[in-house]
Amino acid sequence: MNEDDVDVMVANVSFEPGCRNNWHKHVGGYQILLVTEGEGWYQEDGQAARKLTAGDVVVTKDGVKHWHGATKDSWFNHVAITAGEGEWLEPVDDEHYNALEG
Repeated sequence: MNEDDVDVMVANVSFEPGCRNNWHKHVGGYQILLVTEGEGWYQEDGQAARKLTAGDVVVTKDGVKHWHGATKDSWFNHVAITAGEGEWLEPVDDEHYNALEG
C-alpha cells in the first residue's frame, strides 16, 4: 500500500527458509512488524536474536540497527508498517545467522 495522504508504507513480506534481510535502520520514523505465519528471527544490534512466530509484534524505533528474516527451516511472513527512510547496511553473515538456536 502506498497512499499519498498516508505517511507510512504497508507491505506483506514473505521470506523463504534461510532468507533474511541486511542489517538496516529506519531514519526519521519506525517499523512495526506483525507476524502472520511461520517462524523467523528479529535482532537489534548488541542484543540477542528473538525468535518470532504468528501473533508476535515487533516495534523498531527510529535509528535502531536491526535485521529480520526466516529461520533455517521455516517460511516466515509478516506485515511491515514503516515510516521514514530505510538505510540499508551490511549483510547478516552466514556465521552469525547459522549460530542462532531455536
